Amino acid sequence: MTKRALILLEGSRYNGPLYVQAAQRLGLKPITLSANPDQYDYLAAEGVEAIRVDTGNLDALIHECCRLRATYGIAGITSVGDSFYATVGKLCRHFDLPGPNPTSIEQCCDKFKQRQLLEEAGVPIPAYRLAADATEVESAAEEIGLPVIVKPAVGSGSRGVRLCRNVNELAEHTTYLLGGEHVWQSPPRILIEEFAEGPHYSPQIMGNEFIGITASEFGPPPHFVCHEFTFPALLTDDHYNRIADVSRNCLRALDLGWGPAGIDFRWTKRGPVVIEVNPRLHGAGDPQLVQLAYGVDLVAEHIKLAIGEKWNLCRRHSRTAAARFLVPDRDGTLDWISGNNGAATVPGVAEVKLYVEPKTPIVRKGDLRDMIGYVIAASPTHHRTEAILQRAVDLISWSITPFPALGE
Repeated sequence: MTKRALILLEGSRYNGPLYVQAAQRLGLKPITLSANPDQYDYLAAEGVEAIRVDTGNLDALIHECCRLRATYGIAGITSVGDSFYATVGKLCRHFDLPGPNPTSIEQCCDKFKQRQLLEEAGVPIPAYRLAADATEVESAAEEIGLPVIVKPAVGSGSRGVRLCRNVNELAEHTTYLLGGEHVWQSPPRILIEEFAEGPHYSPQIMGNEFIGITASEFGPPPHFVCHEFTFPALLTDDHYNRIADVSRNCLRALDLGWGPAGIDFRWTKRGPVVIEVNPRLHGAGDPQLVQLAYGVDLVAEHIKLAIGEKWNLCRRHSRTAAARFLVPDRDGTLDWISGNNGAATVPGVAEVKLYVEPKTPIVRKGDLRDMIGYVIAASPTHHRTEAILQRAVDLISWSITPFPALGE
């Protein structure tokens, strides 16, 4: 009998291993197509077949999938993140497989176009402008009023996103984005947005089904590095229903409704304001929290959807799960990190993950790449989960020696 394969377009150190493991549990052979498979160390660890191919070339991908069909039955094609999700949709249409609408994904991943569509549908969003150069950035910030959020119009993981509180910070970040340091995924375009202040919430959605809401806490500005997720968020029925209603309006406005979607909200003085819509599962711990809290494996259910099988989002239990991210406070060389084994033995801790080893250079970017690991815990109550998490995190410590100053 021909082995059924799940084609994964590129990967991720965060959710990538979850997709590989879920595919294997479902009896599928995961095969990753990547322009640089070596960047995903879990592929070798899991013994996953990886094929080097130009993932920016649709014809090359079609050719590779046709070649694979001579050996395997291709059950489905998907991707861990959203950068290649539109390409996934095109491949699925070519091979007559279930998949997302590529046009909807492309306009959703363009944050300016996304803003326009949400605004037309009456979805509450921050004031925004698009800029192509420093002069337009300065003019847009003046129109909106400082402080403003400045970020690339296409991107993910908070890369290049910064709160600019004054004209000096605005000029500095504009220079960073346009001066060659930032790696652009598309021709440079900058989005300037009103700073929406308030608690951060992220609904978990699959298809048109609303699963629950995660509460997030971030580190200090001007960057937006997440420090903790809690699922489900502690919300009143009114707040929950209002976020759910606006989320459904987002799906309609962006013509989404197939596969996963993650929406970022801030609860402001005017209620829920949409910061961003992403056509993918939230990353770095979110799928694990949903599984621990509700018994729903979002990754496996997404794969079932991609291979045309029946999926099930019914809750199996109700608990509270939380993730605390380990984020260094300085750049330098990691001398040592310890306590992770002890943290893993704390009752209620579900997972301890480290992304770094001693002697690793630590260079903070101001985005999700700053995370050097995480701890996840779960229990029947919010208060108890927080206590477990704190106890475990307190056991983990590390030392970083700053880089020598120039000339030393």
